[in-house]
Amino acid sequence: MNVLIGLGLFVFVLLVAGLVWAQVMSARHPEPLWDWDALEPELDKVTFPADFHWGTATAHHQVEGGHGDNNWARWERDPDADGNPRIQHGDVSGDAADHWNLWQGDLDRMIDDLGVNAYRFSVSWSRIEPRPGEFDAEAIAHYHELIDHLIARNVIPMVTLHHFAHPLWFEDLGGFEKDENLDHIARFTTKVFSEYGPKVKYWCTLNEPGPYSIMGYGLGVFPPGVKSLGRLFRVIRNLCAAHVRMVETIRALPHGSDVRVGLVHNIFQLDPWIRWSPLHWALCRVGDHVYNESFLRFLRTGRVKVGIPGFGIDEIIEGDRGDFVGLNYYANLLLDPFMSTKPPFDAHTRPGQILTDMPYAIYAEGFWRALHRISKVNLPIWVTENGVADRKDDGRRATYIRRYLYAMHRAISEGIDIRGYYYWSLMDNFEWAEGYQMQFGLYAVNYETQERTLRDGSKPYIDAIARSRAGADT
Repeated sequence: MNVLIGLGLFVFVLLVAGLVWAQVMSARHPEPLWDWDALEPELDKVTFPADFHWGTATAHHQVEGGHGDNNWARWERDPDADGNPRIQHGDVSGDAADHWNLWQGDLDRMIDDLGVNAYRFSVSWSRIEPRPGEFDAEAIAHYHELIDHLIARNVIPMVTLHHFAHPLWFEDLGGFEKDENLDHIARFTTKVFSEYGPKVKYWCTLNEPGPYSIMGYGLGVFPPGVKSLGRLFRVIRNLCAAHVRMVETIRALPHGSDVRVGLVHNIFQLDPWIRWSPLHWALCRVGDHVYNESFLRFLRTGRVKVGIPGFGIDEIIEGDRGDFVGLNYYANLLLDPFMSTKPPFDAHTRPGQILTDMPYAIYAEGFWRALHRISKVNLPIWVTENGVADRKDDGRRATYIRRYLYAMHRAISEGIDIRGYYYWSLMDNFEWAEGYQMQFGLYAVNYETQERTLRDGSKPYIDAIARSRAGADT
């Protein structure tokens, strides 16, 4: 009997301690919800500095088409262990938006319709270096022509060196799991910067190392489809090391001291679906440690710390970590221990929130939170991706843009150093594991005719750019 009483007391104390801890976490990590009805009159008044970069963003595998020899093309073709397609609805990137051939019309349309002065895009490693150490002159010339056209139209190019997709030969050598493979991405960086460095000032080394590593090596829903904490931690470490290697490679080249180089980090706040639940909070804190804090700590201090003592990585990576940081932000994720770990993920929203086509809500308050959090890196911020998937009626796109631009304006007014904003995406694209179902584009794409149509939901973005320019001219 005494044993049962003791056990009951222990469980009671543990439960109370857990509930108290959950309250502490809730106070330390608040989830603000603003009164958007009250803020409505302010949304169309926000303006931004005269030198602000207004842009759109794309990624080569998602829009160019014709990628048959990279890690994603193979992933799309090969079924999983149960014989099911790896991409929603069995989609494959295929011709995508055929931006490889239609790029000039896309860019001219973007400049003339939207009024942007910047464009972020990635170069295709598999096209430029189809075999180790062998470079394709036509692919190199293609991006020269694209960059020259942007400059001629007074648009600032921002180049991303690695955006999820890379050559099959790099994947088959072990990709970012192997320390020695960083030599390959350093060689690629050398070649690309030697070609375009004299005319491109803004460079992103790696796009979203968090999703790349966790989706590919933790959840197994991105290539190479691994589910291993040990391998995940190693890839996180090597992505951080790769960033430093790429930055220092650029710095050592002619014009390397004249450019800005940064890593692009995606912040998803991992908030508990049930805020009083210690189980939900434990899941969120562990997830944030891996997904967000491992990379933010590295950018702040050079320290890569992920895992637990005796099983994980805790290492200082010395070297140049760059002179800006890119923020990709979409929303928060409301986690619970029982939600799906494969796309399509479960969707949770708070009362009154608007659900997007992706499994999360319109949550501009989270954008404001993310801007404040990433500012602790103490580097200038470029918002390198922000956008919404709205396939059904395009009615949510305008709401999303107006609210998120307000949140960014609010952060700037509070002293956060934000230099530019790139809407994701210029046009509809192949949205990785979600395939073609998620339509983020300011322009709709008819994949049968490759016709582009400017969406009505894009108008608030056009208006904000024009309003800021008008304010700068007065």
